Amino acid sequence: MNYTFASATILLILITDPIGNIPIFANALRHVAPERRSWVILREVLIAFFLLLLFMFIGDGFLRLMNLSELSLQIGGGVILFLIALRMIFPQPGVDTPETVGEPLIVPLAIPAIAGPSALATVLLLVSQAPDRRMEWVAALCITMAVSAVVLVLAERIQRVAGDRFVVALERLMGLVLVAMSIEMMLRGIKTFVLQLANG
Repeated sequence: MNYTFASATILLILITDPIGNIPIFANALRHVAPERRSWVILREVLIAFFLLLLFMFIGDGFLRLMNLSELSLQIGGGVILFLIALRMIFPQPGVDTPETVGEPLIVPLAIPAIAGPSALATVLLLVSQAPDRRMEWVAALCITMAVSAVVLVLAERIQRVAGDRFVVALERLMGLVLVAMSIEMMLRGIKTFVLQLANG
């Protein structure tokens, strides 16, 4: 699947899921002073950004080291995205993030809330498919992190103004879009695999 700058940005935003991270951040920052929360959020977003950026630049070497092909990454990434999307549409009741006492650092906010396995796999996929467009993917990641930072800093206002039902509805809509993108990714990977077998 050949991603454009816009589609890569949308995919990264859906994967990092800032709307779905609102309750996770609210729970983790419960014992942090209100005046410190924005700074903690920005710090965690920056940590996640640098981790994903690192994967963008070492992605090719990682794939070669693990002897992974672009095709296997595409199909496997599609499966992971599909499972993530299902959890967005059908959240599991009663599953809460462990409460953090004090000011959280790296875990659980930067990793895995923002830079989780699905986000790491996505940046690897983008770079493996078009390494010559790496700077485009970096720009897409910058926009994604900016969106995450804005949404999470304004999380309390968003919940207060829009209400919990709107936040849940938006989360499920994002999940539906991600389902379609993940299925498209898997179908293209399977099609390429079948064509390789036919020509092989």
